[in-house]
Amino acid sequence: MKSVRMIGLTAIALSGLVHLTAAAQNGAYPSKPIRVIVPFTAGSTTDVIARAITDKLGSSLGQQMIVENRGGAGGTLGAGQVAHAAPDGYTILIHSSSHTVSPSTYLKLPYDTINDFAGVTPIATLPNALVVSPSKNMKTLKDLLDQAKAKPGQLNYASAGQGSATHLNAEKFRTQAKIDAMHIPFKGSPEAVTEVMGGRVDYYFSPVAPVLSHIKDGRLVALAVGSPKRSTALPNVPTTSEAGVPNSEFNFWIGMLVPAKTPKDIVTKLNAEVQKALASEDVKERFAKLGAEPWTMAPEQFDRYIKDDIAANAKLVKEAGIAPQ
Repeated sequence: MKSVRMIGLTAIALSGLVHLTAAAQNGAYPSKPIRVIVPFTAGSTTDVIARAITDKLGSSLGQQMIVENRGGAGGTLGAGQVAHAAPDGYTILIHSSSHTVSPSTYLKLPYDTINDFAGVTPIATLPNALVVSPSKNMKTLKDLLDQAKAKPGQLNYASAGQGSATHLNAEKFRTQAKIDAMHIPFKGSPEAVTEVMGGRVDYYFSPVAPVLSHIKDGRLVALAVGSPKRSTALPNVPTTSEAGVPNSEFNFWIGMLVPAKTPKDIVTKLNAEVQKALASEDVKERFAKLGAEPWTMAPEQFDRYIKDDIAANAKLVKEAGIAPQ
């Protein structure tokens, strides 16, 4: 009888120890370095934003945030790695709005964009500036529209790749403005900016950061920004809607996601830490230099936003006649 009682007490004690150990492990997140996948090249806008936020998160979480650039296939290769990673909070994806474009521009993806990920929070929105070379003699957006309508199909525009945010922004503008222009995709933003500055390409919806210094020194002219509101980095430049093309805005965002089934308490903690980081003065200063606007929401809201963005981009891709790859 005594031995049975002892066995019972031992079992209870062990059960309690297991429970306490599990609780301690859960409460200690993170207890090891966190891997952050950026599905674009080093130096890209998404990469720069990711490193700015993870530098701050590493300090507040007390663990190293290891950023890995896994570029290729419009961001789908890196996203695929995260979709199939363990849902334990130690593999994170920092992606751009191209995440919600890919379902419409690729015939087959190695993951389910909605069901294989859980949204943590958006991090920033980044207005794209519609830039031209001074040699084009365009001072306003109306000048560009006048030239496009006077020479249908003769103007061309750059993008940082088929289906990229820069491409979708340009297509949203083109379809709403009802103009005909030729798309010239490049491997990335640096090549597109070079060709526009050289006058070989007529215009480009560029992320603000890579062109800000060129706008200030007069090597590029910013006719408008393609975002829903003006850029704090270019406060005197109107939005395309303000400049005469209603409903032409495109929201280029960067956000954080994790594999589906990641514990809710980990998602909540990451959301809270990102919000704290975005409120810090040093992150605000770094974002301001990039022309980025801090942007957050609750995880559930971000999941809903992603679903809505996928639907909106599918409609835009269809209207623009972009063929899936």
